[in-house]
Amino acid sequence: MIGLSRLITVTATPPLFRLARLALSRFYSPSASAATQPQADYYYYGAESESERLAAAAMADSEGSGPNRGVQWVFIGNPGAKRHVYAVRLAKLLEVPHISMASLVRQDLSPRSALYKQIANAVNHGELVPEDIIFGLLSKRLEDGYYQGENGFILDGIPRSPIQAGILDQLAEIDLVVNFKCTEDCLVKHQRDGTWKEKLQVYAKQSKPLEEYYSKQKKLLDFQVGSAHGETWRGLLAALQLQHIYAACSSHKLTTGFDWL
Repeated sequence: MIGLSRLITVTATPPLFRLARLALSRFYSPSASAATQPQADYYYYGAESESERLAAAAMADSEGSGPNRGVQWVFIGNPGAKRHVYAVRLAKLLEVPHISMASLVRQDLSPRSALYKQIANAVNHGELVPEDIIFGLLSKRLEDGYYQGENGFILDGIPRSPIQAGILDQLAEIDLVVNFKCTEDCLVKHQRDGTWKEKLQVYAKQSKPLEEYYSKQKKLLDFQVGSAHGETWRGLLAALQLQHIYAACSSHKLTTGFDWL
């Protein structure tokens, strides 16, 4: 993490929640133009050589960032791509936590949570959960994970805009951003209301600025999700150069009978 170890040391007195507020105040200053505000949308392999370069660079970054440094990846993309399914499976394979923003928000929808009223009010009115709450939850989750000895993560559900990506850069050093894209077959299979083409166009327009943000950082890896889950999984492993790790785990399953994937 930027090193998260260093970040934790610096913020030992003001917790990460306050760091998130500082980052938010920086990106949402009154002088910021309206054009820089995020969209109100909270709620294929690339060329083989490029995929290999990105994946290899991401693994090298994680290996060179201190002892036991796991990958720090972000998954974005079309909601119909079921990216959370692959996030969970890859997190298990790489032995890093899968951090889902949707799950973090749901956890604080408990009446016992200090943030319950603010989150429930936004959800009940069909509004966006305030960004200071979103990044406060994420900051606390990263901090808790650090003290529990976690050594990386796969983050799913955030960022949704370049501004959010900039705030995330203040909290953690992201190695790779996997952008899950749907084939038409995949969308037709999961969208039954006949509006999938319109939804795809809207999403493509809203996601373009975020894709450009990470593309400029040379961290974006586009991945095409097909309708066949098994084929997609094998393709994802190849794009991330993880076939050898999966093969080793599969071999372990055959010899021990223990299926952990």
